[in-house]
Amino acid sequence: MSEQQNPIKTDSRQMLGRLRGVMAEDSAGQTRLDTITKLIAEEMHSEVCSVYLFRDEETLELCATEGLKAESVHQTRMKMGEGLVGLVARKGQRINTPDAPSERGFRFMPETGEEIYSSFLGVPIQRLGEKLGVLVVQTKDARQFADEEVDALEVVAMVLAEMAELGAFIGEGAALSARHTQPVLVRGATGQEGAAEGHVWLHEPRVVVTNPIAEDPHREFERLSEAVEELRVGVDKMLAGARGGGKEQLDVLEAYRMFANSKGWMSRMEQDIGRGLSAEAAVEKEQSTARARMQQVTDAYLRERLHDLDDLSNRLLRILTGQGLETGAEMPPDPVLIARNIGPAELLDYGRSLKAIVLEEGSVGSHAAIVARALAIPLIIHASRITTEALNGDHIMVDGDQGVAHLRPDDTVVAAFRDKIAMQAQAQERYTSIREKPATSLDGQTIALAMNAGLMADLPSLDSSGAEGVGLFRTELQFLVRNQMPRRSELSALYARVLDAAQGKRVVFRTLDIGSDKVLPYMKPNDEPNPALGWRAIRVGLDKPGIMRMQLQALLRAANGRPLTVMFPFVAQFEEYRAARVEMDKALARERALGHALPSSLEIGAMLETPSLAFAPDKFFDEVDFLSIGGNDLKQFFFAADRENERVRRRYDTLNVSFLTFLEGIVKRCNASGTALSFCGEDAGRPLEAVCLAAIGLRSLSMRPASIGPVKSLLRRVDLGAIKALIEAAAEDGQQSVRPAVVEYLRRLN
Repeated sequence: MSEQQNPIKTDSRQMLGRLRGVMAEDSAGQTRLDTITKLIAEEMHSEVCSVYLFRDEETLELCATEGLKAESVHQTRMKMGEGLVGLVARKGQRINTPDAPSERGFRFMPETGEEIYSSFLGVPIQRLGEKLGVLVVQTKDARQFADEEVDALEVVAMVLAEMAELGAFIGEGAALSARHTQPVLVRGATGQEGAAEGHVWLHEPRVVVTNPIAEDPHREFERLSEAVEELRVGVDKMLAGARGGGKEQLDVLEAYRMFANSKGWMSRMEQDIGRGLSAEAAVEKEQSTARARMQQVTDAYLRERLHDLDDLSNRLLRILTGQGLETGAEMPPDPVLIARNIGPAELLDYGRSLKAIVLEEGSVGSHAAIVARALAIPLIIHASRITTEALNGDHIMVDGDQGVAHLRPDDTVVAAFRDKIAMQAQAQERYTSIREKPATSLDGQTIALAMNAGLMADLPSLDSSGAEGVGLFRTELQFLVRNQMPRRSELSALYARVLDAAQGKRVVFRTLDIGSDKVLPYMKPNDEPNPALGWRAIRVGLDKPGIMRMQLQALLRAANGRPLTVMFPFVAQFEEYRAARVEMDKALARERALGHALPSSLEIGAMLETPSLAFAPDKFFDEVDFLSIGGNDLKQFFFAADRENERVRRRYDTLNVSFLTFLEGIVKRCNASGTALSFCGEDAGRPLEAVCLAAIGLRSLSMRPASIGPVKSLLRRVDLGAIKALIEAAAEDGQQSVRPAVVEYLRRLN
């Protein structure tokens, strides 16, 4: 009789019912796994069932089998992508073939005795995009497994993933070790330098499904329906509240609502319940599938939509499980914040209590990075798997300098890390001893060192760091962390407090620098192909003069008869500066007419962030009161290398001879016109880069407060004339960078 006449029936609900019985038994992890493979083989009418689990990130291990040689358990291993099992793991997708040996990628493993089996069905064991292993069934007969059999096995794989998460398979060896207990080294990228030790605090606590198998499918259908209805009502409320917002925001929420009302999404979850899963397990299964797809998709729009689905699934899981943000867990006294991503307002809510931040996503120019720098908190971005690996309260050490986090570190790592922190503390003590001394080099050149700030909380660092003033106060942070435009009176009061805290030291207020990566939540975002080169900073200010006027008036009132320094960002041509100056003249005339006190002195400058401004007419250099080189943006435009793109960003060195020559040209033009010039940016705070900038004639540098000590310490130990000679020699020799020569010079100093 043919297979079509007598199809094989697999009842997933029956199989899950038997699985529930196995879970209820008080047995060891290995025994439980062995029982499960036997059970699945029987229910799937297959001669073989095997479970492969990851022993490390790249290696799968055969942990239990029914049908293959018993001696191969814990002995057979393969790398990710190796053999059909490895391919299932790498792609996160099933493989169903009637003739496994002829399948591309097949690898014969003689120790297992699998050569007699022809058909192969492998499905990933994964949880929310985290790969845990592979579940395989095999038969001697060459046959394609039917769709209902595949669906049944995927449902079982999902339950196995939850069981693994709950610690059902703990046993001997790395592959059966308890989850979330082993030391893990997580590599990412540096968002903000620094080192910190603390304990994990999850921004979004993990939802754990403790009842993956349904006892009463009808009740689960009802629970799902009620939860989805609650979700839809919530999305509709969000949409109603956003009616006054921009079209793009509405479009995103409409897409959100479309998913929430998707019959396909609902139907798939109902089918999963029909196969024996609980409502929350059904949601998580579809979420895992979406996350696996997300990893394969390169199209930005589609990825965004999958993100929407992921977020909706999280909301639905929290409704079903009742595991909201309030889990009852107490924030540790030394919290290290772990999140996929986070907005500036949410980050500021935590305040200075945070020791460090580790994000799965993020970028060096993101809002979170800006706030982290302002708070001087170590930040790691692109830390893959950190939200799935970490649990609340886990011990963690964050090395922002190297872009790595040590989760649950062993004693040797702890000792080495604490030595590093102790050395940094000793260095800080040394820096404290020179806090009141000038940054004067051995050949008598004195460099003014100022600090960057953006929050009131930064201002105490003026005294503790030894900064001579605030070389850059980022005014956009006050706009970014709100859901609506701040009022003029609020801004004026804030700027007045900044000037009070500075106690007479110079504060350079940069006007609103928004656009590019800094989009206001209440402002219509622009769909620009290249936002870094788009509608941002001074361009927004001149096109929306109302915002600029409001801010200039707030600054003038905050000064209240005191000196005031204002700087316009991202000026690309002389006319933009002139137009901004006209707006300042209008604001002055208005304040004079109203009888308000005017600043005792007023300096108006521009930030040089585009190569074009370096070639502006002499008249510009004569008119502008001061210039500040915005090193971060200027470097990316000079080298045509997007600073958000890790692949190209690291190719280009600040100490490249061409770039230093370009900067030196700006120095010469400013000297000729008597224009005060400073350098502001990450490179100003790196001691090696700072001494080279000083050597080419920059006499004022602005950096984060923590960098002032190290920069001053090195400046006081070097001969800037000697470093200038090295730079000139490198240029004459046609060297690409002066870094090797300067590093060698500094090595001889020690």
